[in-house]
Amino acid sequence: MTRDEQPMIGESPAFLEVLERVSKAAAMNRPILVVGERGTGKELIAERLHYLSPRWDQPLIKLNCAAISDSLLESELFGHEAGAYTDASRSRLGRFEAADGGSLFLDELASTTPAVQEKILRVIEYGQFERLGSSHTRSVDVRLIGAANIDLPELASRGRFRSDLLDRLAFDVITLPPLRARREDILPMAEAFAMRITRELGRELFAGFSPAVVERLLEHDWPGNIRELKNVIERAVYRHEAIEEPVTELALDPFDSPWRPVSGRSTASAGAAIPDPGAAPVDLRAYLKQQEKALAERALAVSAGHQGKAADLLGLSYDQLRGILRKHDLAGR
Repeated sequence: MTRDEQPMIGESPAFLEVLERVSKAAAMNRPILVVGERGTGKELIAERLHYLSPRWDQPLIKLNCAAISDSLLESELFGHEAGAYTDASRSRLGRFEAADGGSLFLDELASTTPAVQEKILRVIEYGQFERLGSSHTRSVDVRLIGAANIDLPELASRGRFRSDLLDRLAFDVITLPPLRARREDILPMAEAFAMRITRELGRELFAGFSPAVVERLLEHDWPGNIRELKNVIERAVYRHEAIEEPVTELALDPFDSPWRPVSGRSTASAGAAIPDPGAAPVDLRAYLKQQEKALAERALAVSAGHQGKAADLLGLSYDQLRGILRKHDLAGR
């Protein structure tokens, strides 16, 4: 594995279903869309689609469309001739030509302009395009794998993504489950990340995680998915100095500090006004329950969902806060 590569680890039904879909789709010489939240491993799925396909011994070219400005993306994809624009001193192959015979993985497809989408559609339909600054039509044989972390059909319905391109891309759509839907896979992945950072640090031993850390790993919602899990585990192992003992501390938020700069955040309660006992009978238990829920919601909002920080704001232990969240059906926030 490369340094930043995520392992393909998991035995959860949701994960195994994705692998089965990938294995079937890999053999088809058709465009495929890979959809999922950030950090769910879309690039790894694209690699699997390529290396299980008949094109496995041909190039796999990757490009994050959002990482390149609109003015340069067309040249990056389709190439240009010398003199096509001010800085074009020589001809240059684009990614489609570089991927000829193989696969092209385009991440963040939703960030592309309508003009680029039209040219991509033409390549999918006819295998043809022109470099910038050229009228010569070139032909390529490329299997396109697209990826997005937003709702492309909804974008298309608002005219922000070409419906005809979406139709061609969506021969099959593989939607990756978020990590919160793969609870069975969290610990195996965490252990794999821990072992790798242990080797990187030159240590001979990884003593595992304490029961409290295991509980936090399983209860956290992982909005950043596998990428977030990787960072949290590597940070925990790197900070852990008693290497012969299990890891006991887990910093879910690396910015968490009593000296963290604040900007307009307030810890004021958003609870309901105190009722007047003289005006009407008061249900004290219902009122206190309402106030408890309101304070817990406010603390979560102020702490951006960081439950450890929310517990500190309320003067509670992490376990006490978790009990309150479960009582008010807020545990999934």
